[in-house]
Amino acid sequence: MDFELSDDQAALRQAAADLLEGRSPLSRVREVADSEDHLDRDLWVAMADQGWPAVETDDADAGGLGLGFVEVVVLAETLGRHLAPVPFAGTVNARAALAAALGKGTVGPGDLLGDVPVETWLDRLADGSALGAVSWSGRPDAVGARPAPGGGWRLRGRGDPVVFGPAADLIVVFTTEEAPGGSGPALYALAPPTDRRPAREPALDITRSLGWLDLDDVPALRLGGADAAGALLDRAATVVSAEMLGAAARVLELTVDYARVREQFGRPIGSFQAVKHRCADMLVDVEGMRSSAYYAAWAVGSGDPDAAAAASAAKIWCSDASRRVMASALQVHGGIGFTWEHDLHLYLKRAQLDQVSFGDAAHHRRRLIGLLRGRVEAGLPIL
Repeated sequence: MDFELSDDQAALRQAAADLLEGRSPLSRVREVADSEDHLDRDLWVAMADQGWPAVETDDADAGGLGLGFVEVVVLAETLGRHLAPVPFAGTVNARAALAAALGKGTVGPGDLLGDVPVETWLDRLADGSALGAVSWSGRPDAVGARPAPGGGWRLRGRGDPVVFGPAADLIVVFTTEEAPGGSGPALYALAPPTDRRPAREPALDITRSLGWLDLDDVPALRLGGADAAGALLDRAATVVSAEMLGAAARVLELTVDYARVREQFGRPIGSFQAVKHRCADMLVDVEGMRSSAYYAAWAVGSGDPDAAAAASAAKIWCSDASRRVMASALQVHGGIGFTWEHDLHLYLKRAQLDQVSFGDAAHHRRRLIGLLRGRVEAGLPIL
């Protein structure tokens, strides 16, 4: 079997790298980090012109590329490598959740989200004129959904901080649904008015904006129940794993380059066995991240029955490996790695947020155990 990217996928990765190297060097990332919304709108426009938000749609009018989820992961890895301050993950995942609900008939063609029809939201998210975000929390009771007296649904509660929530035009929210038939996970979408968007909060990761989504009987559109929530979690966990992969691969390169030029006792520190071993361990971790993230991308994109297990396995491995890679990079760089002047701390802080986004390693271990237990109880092999 050939596990390499196809020629088209490799070309997409190279085109993405060329765009980001020209428009989003780390000097630009630092400049955007000092802005009010921590969002590079010029870069987002350039990405939209190349069809990135519409990578999975066949709609030529919206700039669609007609590709699949593996290509989404290719772009996410490249964005993670460059720490690009844009809401790509939130936008493509929010659009996918909305499109899935429309395709399954959970929402109808004329249904309104805010004052805008669902189909219009799909077009706006695809062409980049609207920004999307996803709100998730590891606490099952963080956000509740209740039927409204006059029909529809209302949300109440507060989830985890939402990445690019302060700039999002549409937010997809994981909830616990409270209905006469019982409670369970569900997925909703809302379009917060400009003055009701999450306020930006200070965060260690200055390359993105974060905000708390406080919901007090807010009307929302139901996108589906447990199946829809699980499918979106699989996507989100895989995309954030790819972002961690891109960041870890770049940090490995920075560390090896530093070990070649930094001298101690009259020799480059890369010549010392202890440093060599650290860099070798980092490489093993990065390649493990690559294998798990891309297997999950294939499984989720192809609708494989083991997609949920693959996504959780990727999030477990990439979260743990990312932490080890960043720790080793700091050890090799010494104190300079955590200073404001060095770029390593930007990667470290973004990785720390990604490691806990959409469930940390412990959360996904519990999820994976639950998935495998069901297979064992049904008399099926776990592999």
